[in-house]
Amino acid sequence: MAARAGVPAKTAFDVAGVLQLRADELADLLHTTTKTLRTYREAKKRLSPAASEQVLKLLALARRGEEVFGAPAAFRRWLSKPAYGLGAQVPLALLETSGGIDLVTEEIDRIAYGDLA
Repeated sequence: MAARAGVPAKTAFDVAGVLQLRADELADLLHTTTKTLRTYREAKKRLSPAASEQVLKLLALARRGEEVFGAPAAFRRWLSKPAYGLGAQVPLALLETSGGIDLVTEEIDRIAYGDLA
């Protein structure tokens, strides 16, 4: 999927399901409202390139998190608690920006390779 063409809004909800995010959490991460996301999904509209890029990065993060933590629920728990390797920040709070997603991904990679996390 290419971010430039926009991903279907349904894809955002699919990613939210994998990450076990509520609709309001998803909307916050994409800097929009739940109403807008639902309207886009019902109308089968595509998200903007910026929101699409965010969704695709979240999808890659979800896959990596499941791979490292073994289960979506375990990954979700980790996302919700302060992480030592992220300066005691809650990983979920960092997912609002592309750079934040990159930081969380790097932390997951450190955990995967046995670095102190």
